[in-house]
Amino acid sequence: MSDVKEFEVDGKDLPLHCPTKDTPLWDAHPRVFLDVAKTGQVSCPYCGAKYKLKPGTQVHHH
Repeated sequence: MSDVKEFEVDGKDLPLHCPTKDTPLWDAHPRVFLDVAKTGQVSCPYCGAKYKLKPGTQVHHH
């Protein structure tokens, strides 16, 4: 059994950061911004949570 959380994200979730706004305070760590657009997936260096772009997501750079 794995305790690593996995999330599918789309354009409305960008810029992506971990912990997310839905993370309980007791389970939080310092906020880190993650570049999921580069490869389509990324892991948080603090908690190991895995984020993956939903298929077909358009990433708009500012």
